Amino acid sequence: MPELGEWGNFYMMVGSAAGALIGLQFVVLTLIADRALPVSGDANAAFATPTIVHFGTVLGLSAALIAPWHAVASVVMLLIVAGLFGLAYAVIVVRRMAQQTAYKPVFEDWLFHAVLPSVAYFTLGGSGLAARSHLRGALFGVGAASLLLLFIGLHNAWDTVVYHVLASQRLEDKS
Repeated sequence: MPELGEWGNFYMMVGSAAGALIGLQFVVLTLIADRALPVSGDANAAFATPTIVHFGTVLGLSAALIAPWHAVASVVMLLIVAGLFGLAYAVIVVRRMAQQTAYKPVFEDWLFHAVLPSVAYFTLGGSGLAARSHLRGALFGVGAASLLLLFIGLHNAWDTVVYHVLASQRLEDKS
C-alpha cells in the first residue's frame, strides 16, 4: 500500500521516540525510587501504568503501520480494535482515578489521564472506520492520535517524576 509507505519516516520517528521514552521512564523511576514517596498500587494503576500503555500503543502502532500490508482491510481492523481497546482502557483509568485515595486528582489530571487519551483513542478508532473511504485523511487522524498519545505520555511521565521529587523534598524539609 503506497499510502502507508509515505508515512514510514513519521512512524519510524514516533515509534523510536515512544520506545526510548518507555526505557527512559524506567530509568528515571529507578533513579528516584529511593526518594519517591511510597504510593499505593491503586494510584500507580491510575497514574503511572497508563503512561506506559500510551507509549506502548504508539510503539505498536508505529511498528504495525510500517509493516508491508497488502490490503487496507487489515489496517482498518487494527485501528478499530486499537481504538476500542484504548477507549475501554480509558474508562478503566477513570474508574481507578476516582477510586484511589492516595491523591486527589485536579483538572489537569482529569484532562491528561482521562479526556485527552479518550480523544486520542476515539480518533484512532474513528480513523479506522474512515479509512476505507478516506484513507489519506484517516492516516492523518492516526498520525494525530499517535502524536497526542506521545505528548500525553511525556506530560504524565514528567508530572509523575516532579510530583515524587517535590513531595519527597517537602517531607525532608519537615523533618
